[in-house]
Amino acid sequence: MEAQFEERYHEIEKTHFWFKARRDYIKQLLKNTPKDAKILDIGCSSGILLNELQDEGFALKNLFGVDFSEKAIANCKANGIENAFVMDAQHITLPQQFDIIIASDCLEHLQEDESALQNWYNLLDEQGKIYVFVPAHMSLWSYHDEVNLHYRRYSKKELISKMQSVGFKIKKSSFWNAALFPPVYLLRKFASFSRKATKETTGDLKLHWTNPVLYSLLRVENKILSHTNLPFGISTFCIASKR
Repeated sequence: MEAQFEERYHEIEKTHFWFKARRDYIKQLLKNTPKDAKILDIGCSSGILLNELQDEGFALKNLFGVDFSEKAIANCKANGIENAFVMDAQHITLPQQFDIIIASDCLEHLQEDESALQNWYNLLDEQGKIYVFVPAHMSLWSYHDEVNLHYRRYSKKELISKMQSVGFKIKKSSFWNAALFPPVYLLRKFASFSRKATKETTGDLKLHWTNPVLYSLLRVENKILSHTNLPFGISTFCIASKR
């Protein structure tokens, strides 16, 4: 991601409704996971999810993070995550295999996404699970994707197909953040047609008075996802295993 975007990202990632609600959902998914599970967060940024997993009782020695950004890994170290490494997510060379792999908004940054998925498959323990979240729908492509250095947005079908092509068995697939899909779609289409999109170097990364309201909406969605899948959303995700 561009430098100014990354700086802003690190400033707000702990409190921004989007990242906070997604971390909540991941923790919800992991609630029955043994606390000694070996966990890898790919694209870990400042290690906030790993810190929150530690707070949930997961063993710090088994929490690992990788990120391409030296600044992000420095933040991880400052936040007490010692098993944090600067690595290209397409070629992670850690010797361990992991019970849980998490990749939140990472795959779209990688030019060779299927090569990365094969690498992640090899890193996953035979009994493990992987959780992959990506931005959905190329129709939502905007300047935010450009400053974030995305190669693509995904359809749910495409993400499933690419994960299956390297051997993953899909356990659950859905969209996430359905509540904001209609307004975001309309706003981005209007900006595209009017050619008046705001070219801010931080894209859509903003904190304002709606932050707690939007966070509450996504908390409701997280609960709904415990019982069913969502038919549309700004993100899509897959939960998968090796068998």
